[in-house]
Amino acid sequence: MGSVRQVEELEERLGWRFRDRNLLRTALTHPSVAADAEQAPPTNQRLEFLGDAVLGLILSQALYERYPGYEEGRLTKARARLVNRRTLAERARAIDLGLYLVLSAGEERLGGRQRLSALADAYEAVLGALYLDAGLEVARQFVLREFGPLLARVEDLPWPDNPKGDLQELLQASSANPPEYRLVSVSGPDHARVFECAVWHEGRELGRGKGPSKKAAETEAALEALRLLHARPAAPTSTTPPSSDPPSGERARTRRPRGGRSGVSEPGPALPGSSHANQGVS
Repeated sequence: MGSVRQVEELEERLGWRFRDRNLLRTALTHPSVAADAEQAPPTNQRLEFLGDAVLGLILSQALYERYPGYEEGRLTKARARLVNRRTLAERARAIDLGLYLVLSAGEERLGGRQRLSALADAYEAVLGALYLDAGLEVARQFVLREFGPLLARVEDLPWPDNPKGDLQELLQASSANPPEYRLVSVSGPDHARVFECAVWHEGRELGRGKGPSKKAAETEAALEALRLLHARPAAPTSTTPPSSDPPSGERARTRRPRGGRSGVSEPGPALPGSSHANQGVS
């Protein structure tokens, strides 16, 4: 399969012929390529950042218009069911996005084409590229076409599997320090206790949550922190944590529910001009 044909195939799946195909190439370039290359090419991380914002805007408006009876909290929970690594990876697989990824040789050997994180990140990056090349309306049409069936049954969709893991991976993209969960209070009678926990990171309280157990309260705190971090460009203002609140000691392992690895899809042709990356959109 030639590279031009590959580009055309992916453009057909996306419903748009790119004016600047370099955007599409960058959106498909995994960060591992930069680690292997002497002269690092641009990777998809910046486009992933942009695509995440575009996706959030489009789905937030769609939920707002489709469910006029939902209050803010319910809308937030509905969006969390749509925007998570598991769902994004599923959407990426639906258009065979893994076939087009540009990976380092090491990432290829480790099954990067089927890794949930790589697929979900590339999906958001492609959406960011689509937005830059075609504009918001074309990006909106693509998202609504892809997510239309999910929007219709959003209440039936499962919750993200691991919001604490999602939060840790999000924070550790720019910091080596994991979040800490602190017990704020316990109230209610013995048979109906209510736990309140807060999640902290580098001296900042990111969110609070309540639940019938400490674990449930920590999960709610992580969900709140994810909501705030995705909604605001800057982190919440810090306050001094109470010294008497001990960290829970629980540490999560992954961001968004982007679980394990599966088999490696058949790689495409090498990117022209590079001996470090494997794959075919160029």
